[in-house]
Amino acid sequence: MSDVAARAGVALGTVSNVLNHPDKVAEATLRRVHAAIDELGFVRNNQARSLAMGRSTTLGLVVTDIGNSFFVDIARGAEEGAALNGMTLLLANSDNDYAKQETYLDLFDQARFAGILLAPFEAAPESAHRLRGHGRPVLLLNVAVPVGEGCSIVVDNEQGGYLAARHLIDEGRRRLAFVGGPDRLEPLLERRLGAERAVAETNGAVTLEEIIVGAVNAPEGRAAGSIILDRAPAERPDGVFAASDLLALGLVQTLSAALRIPDDLAVIGYDNNSAVRESTIPISTIAQPGREMGEIGARLLWSEVADGPDHEHEHVVLAPTLITRASSVRR
Repeated sequence: MSDVAARAGVALGTVSNVLNHPDKVAEATLRRVHAAIDELGFVRNNQARSLAMGRSTTLGLVVTDIGNSFFVDIARGAEEGAALNGMTLLLANSDNDYAKQETYLDLFDQARFAGILLAPFEAAPESAHRLRGHGRPVLLLNVAVPVGEGCSIVVDNEQGGYLAARHLIDEGRRRLAFVGGPDRLEPLLERRLGAERAVAETNGAVTLEEIIVGAVNAPEGRAAGSIILDRAPAERPDGVFAASDLLALGLVQTLSAALRIPDDLAVIGYDNNSAVRESTIPISTIAQPGREMGEIGARLLWSEVADGPDHEHEHVVLAPTLITRASSVRR
């Protein structure tokens, strides 16, 4: 700004007024200052300006997998919630990589962002605790934390798992399989527990097995489909609950080559990912309110930034919704 002032032959305060209060500056002076800005290639450092004012106007969001439309919905909601409070949002994708997640968290922390929304690869209380120790508000999405430690927003994954298995049971399926990833991923564990609750209600009329895969993506779903096809027909499940829509998509891609879906085997996923809506066989799913989660998250985080010590942490639980399609309902 000093260089711009010198080039334009005006006071430093005049340059500040041109940038922030142009209505206070004469038209000729405006033209002269803007010409100096163009000549010097000056770009205002809004981050430094925010820090000088004592408060950043940027929120950071780190999501697990931007390829999953659930996290895209979260990002859209968070962006809308941030904008309503005069904030901007910067998005980072950890790509299911814990080290990458930590790199982005450190980057946002070093940049002195006002606060950070984190939809973690797996439960990361130590990461959130570390950032809060630096005075950085952190809100966890899709993972619950004790209210005393901060705000968190989750979908009732246990109820979602129950809805998925209950739907298969109501469709007459009696040999169910849950296809999921490592138990350390809390949402997947909760979905399996919900399925177990639905099966328990049948008093032994329905069985449930678990097929563990290495990740919740389409290639792992195709691998699980091959495991099922390798069995004798009488030993195969007649209903599969996949812990994610991408797993369900891979399953359908493999199984539909040899079986009639849903007549021989019904499939339901989880997330309401755009990929399953556009599948050759539209796939039933449990929808999560991602956009609502992101919007509420941005609002609560801004409240913590604005209210400081007066802020009261909240734990919000949102309800999932069953959506039935051709992969699980006989025509």
